[in-house]
Amino acid sequence: MNSIDDLQQALQVHNYIADRSLATAVYLALKLERPLFLEGEPGVGKTEIAKVLAAVLDTDLIRLQCYEGLDISHAVYEWNYTRQLLHIRLLEARGAQASEAELFGEEFLLARPLLQAIDPQRSQPPVLLIDEIDRSDDEFEAFLLEILSDYQITIPEIGPIHARHKPIVILTSNRTREIHDALKRRCLYAWIDYPDFEKEYQIVRAKLPHVPDQLARQVTRFIQELRQADLYKIPGIAETLDWTAALVALDQHTLTLNMVQDTLGVVLKYQDDLATINEDAARQILGRINTD
Repeated sequence: MNSIDDLQQALQVHNYIADRSLATAVYLALKLERPLFLEGEPGVGKTEIAKVLAAVLDTDLIRLQCYEGLDISHAVYEWNYTRQLLHIRLLEARGAQASEAELFGEEFLLARPLLQAIDPQRSQPPVLLIDEIDRSDDEFEAFLLEILSDYQITIPEIGPIHARHKPIVILTSNRTREIHDALKRRCLYAWIDYPDFEKEYQIVRAKLPHVPDQLARQVTRFIQELRQADLYKIPGIAETLDWTAALVALDQHTLTLNMVQDTLGVVLKYQDDLATINEDAARQILGRINTD
């Protein structure tokens, strides 16, 4: 990519509408070979940017989904104990013994996402997505510091393994907790907010090109109105796309009150939110969007 404009256009070809600030952050992450830390509400396109970037660059996407209790054996590596045991049995049958160095060689190593991403045998850098880092524990954050600083992993039995090509690292957070400054200092940062009407409408048309224009506009405006309501879980872009696809599947060309009531569960996933957007509230929203 020779410019931010080139990157924006390449992302748009793959149906990702990125504003200038996000495209600039991604461009700098590529040029400076720095990790990119993305924060924002769920469903605004943080994970999607990593998927699309891998497609744009025609490289592998390696995804590590974070969760509470995530440890090294699931994120980095573990030893193939079954294969080691079979190797020991085979040597015993031949009257030989296995040395520790032999048993803990790379052929007995099971590489998990982080180790896969810095594999020195790779011919080009992959995109490494560390998704929802805020769901992991503080200890796992601390372990990431070596990888994000030096693009290497130290395995006690083998030593440090260095990346031949630095992976393109994207970390995402829904901000359910604060991430430590030590990790943030190693990254470039961007905040992805809910899109305005025009951007979200463009996303709907890009992702669902066969949707009727009137329906696309009505759904987008309705979602924009929902985000102003006092809801427990504000719908993201993913819900906008899901709702539009559901309405198209039902052969709808316009948004009606009956259809809103029948399908609002595609957008709102909590009973309290469905109670908030009752028939009267839905009618008022429809009245506003149809007069705009």
